[in-house]
Amino acid sequence: MEMADTFELAGRSYTSRLIVGTGKYRDFAETKRAVEVSGAEIVTVAVRRVNITDTEKENLLDYLDPKRFTILPNTAGCYTADEAIRTCRLAREAGIGSLVKLEVIGDRKTLFPDVTATIEAARVLVSEGFAVLPYINDDPIAAKKLEEIGCAAVMPLAAPIGSGLGIRNPYNIKIILEHSRVPVIVDAGVGTASDAAVAMELGCDAVLMNTAIAGANDPILMAEAMRLGVEAGRKAFLAGRIAKKLYATASSPIEGLID
Repeated sequence: MEMADTFELAGRSYTSRLIVGTGKYRDFAETKRAVEVSGAEIVTVAVRRVNITDTEKENLLDYLDPKRFTILPNTAGCYTADEAIRTCRLAREAGIGSLVKLEVIGDRKTLFPDVTATIEAARVLVSEGFAVLPYINDDPIAAKKLEEIGCAAVMPLAAPIGSGLGIRNPYNIKIILEHSRVPVIVDAGVGTASDAAVAMELGCDAVLMNTAIAGANDPILMAEAMRLGVEAGRKAFLAGRIAKKLYATASSPIEGLID
């Protein structure tokens, strides 16, 4: 019997390697449908932008059952370490849990992370018992520092948030993968299913995306495409691709042919 291909994150096993966000959809009903079709088991939520704490108002958790999905609160919209730390504490106090996506933005135009502030916040949050998934540049040094602090994973960007450019620097991602002893999750910049497949073919443990699905003409169909792209890329990685060669190699043996 074939064993399930799972990955471990903060002490839990997951079958789906696609993590999806919940922003930019037309409504919570569309969010729910897209998440279900994607097959994702981990769903990330911007604590500062989406209601998950006030039960008196429409609440995303009315549509996404925390017993079925791992809710991953994130600190989107935070521009300082202190803001990010407070946001994570708020999510834990609201009962969402201690698994958090740490995002400290350093520039409002590019939305690139402030790596120094991210490391500062990560150190505090890890010391307080949070399982931290930090969003960072595709920087192997930053990834190693965050791993040494005790982060549960590292999340290098593929390209700027919402750009849809795909993986701009696969070589840095490969270096991070080579040296990392925690899961590597590509986060931000995926545009279509082939981008997700490339991330998985490199050997990444998972891919996180939001805009690529929510911003598509048909978000539900794109959610399905992303699920299939992640699955195909993972299978290709496990199968092992052929080596690239400068010259052709015959598909059929030529030995024994009669002239």
